[in-house]
Amino acid sequence: MPFYLNTAADVERIRASLTDLPEPVSHPCLVLVCGLPGTGKSYFSRRLAERVPAVLLQSDALRKSLVARPAYTWDESRRLFEASHELAEELLRRGFNVIFDATNLQESHREESYLAAERAGARILTVWVEAPPEVVWERMLGRRQRMDPQDRSEADWEVYRKMSGTEQLPRRSFFKVKTARDIEPVVEKIVRAVMSGQ
Repeated sequence: MPFYLNTAADVERIRASLTDLPEPVSHPCLVLVCGLPGTGKSYFSRRLAERVPAVLLQSDALRKSLVARPAYTWDESRRLFEASHELAEELLRRGFNVIFDATNLQESHREESYLAAERAGARILTVWVEAPPEVVWERMLGRRQRMDPQDRSEADWEVYRKMSGTEQLPRRSFFKVKTARDIEPVVEKIVRAVMSGQ
């Protein structure tokens, strides 16, 4: 069966899932959060969203708003990211800061986010999140037991192993967050960077 994108309808479905939009700002910023599954991207993104007025777009939650039972196929991911990039650009144009939490492991994956921010006239901050494999393993065990109700990811250790080794560090300047340590100092730096232009 052929695969057809209906990006406008997908954007509308995701937009409808957003609640409590923050106040717009004069110089919005896209915070692009990248890293392997289980490294703590979503935890970091939630902590940042508590400190800055921003719309939090988490790919795991957005995928489930589009697909009842995600299969993580290439077509499904393409559908998700087409809609996510379009919505992020729309939100930035409306003056909202956006935190986009997804693996974004390769520069080619990040390029669409960079372009969306540039078209919207927004600043962009890239954040690379990492954790040692043994920490990821423990988190994956907790994920299987659903210890964190806010964790929407279905990625398991096998997904982590498949993706590990495919990642490319960003070519642009970026913040590095090591989630096996106290992340508060780097969260504070990123908060200041986001808020500095507003």
